[in-house]
Amino acid sequence: MKKKSFLLVTVLMLALSIILAACGGSTKEVDGNNSEGNNGGEGGAKKPEYISILTGGTGGTYFPLGGAFAGIITEETGIKSNAETSGASAENMTTLKAGDAEIAFSQTDIASYAKEGKLMFEGDKIDNVSAIGTLYPETIQIVTTAKSGIKSVEDLKGKKVSVGAPGSGTNPNAAQILEVHGMTFDDIKKQDLSFDESTTGIQDGTIDAAFVTAGTPTGAVEGLSATEDVVIVPIAQDKIDALIEKYPYYIKEEIPAGTYKLADAVSTVAVQAMLVVSNDLSDEVVYDITKALFENMDKVTHAKGKLIKAENALKGVGIDVHPGAQKYFDEKGIKAQ
Repeated sequence: MKKKSFLLVTVLMLALSIILAACGGSTKEVDGNNSEGNNGGEGGAKKPEYISILTGGTGGTYFPLGGAFAGIITEETGIKSNAETSGASAENMTTLKAGDAEIAFSQTDIASYAKEGKLMFEGDKIDNVSAIGTLYPETIQIVTTAKSGIKSVEDLKGKKVSVGAPGSGTNPNAAQILEVHGMTFDDIKKQDLSFDESTTGIQDGTIDAAFVTAGTPTGAVEGLSATEDVVIVPIAQDKIDALIEKYPYYIKEEIPAGTYKLADAVSTVAVQAMLVVSNDLSDEVVYDITKALFENMDKVTHAKGKLIKAENALKGVGIDVHPGAQKYFDEKGIKAQ
């Protein structure tokens, strides 16, 4: 009798062990499905503790805006965020490809080159980055001073001219503008300087002019205008038309009178600033970030914050929009333009 009881207890304990093991294995699988994976959409993908936002040099527009964006993301999503200085657009795209950052500012034209593997991205196509949305016009400003005597693009011949930091989007802008004027970098004494270095060089007399692609007013140029009579070299309408015909991501732009103490408005061109994101971030996280930014632009004190609106964010994007950002725009009824 005791033997039968012992056998019965043993069988019951074995059966219970099997059941518990099965339940444990099932629980682990469910947890794994809910917490693992990168671009897991709405399936509960793990939220990162920290993200970095690549901007540009301290004298441009990206850096102060990036700092404001980082504050909004931290406050609204609980994800600690920080703005980092960089060489701007081209370098930012390359850094995102390497997985060394999560979000970055870029010009729309540079993001398109990266996705297509053209120009500075020849043989190095970047396919792990998507758009959050466009932000505001990036004005191409050809900066000099009254004492330089430079009044037209043609006057840049033979002069020391900065075309932006290495890896920045300003370089191809300068090349393309010179191109429609029948010039190349061989016609100028090319300097590869950041915006701060460029305006310092103009002030010191070590360079004559600089291409600056940034939202206006640009901090470095404002600083220069405090001590010098700043001149922004205009681009003639026929050259603007030729540029837009060949490179349709440009738009006509005007720098208003009063900017940098200018007496008159100056005709030029612009591309657009955009925010791009690594595809490694989940749809849910990118949705939260997109919503946080576009619904809290009133917290951005920089002048460009007033131009950043969700209804314009799909205008001229040029690359695929991240599904998380697209979900937010779909909810708002915002369509591509």
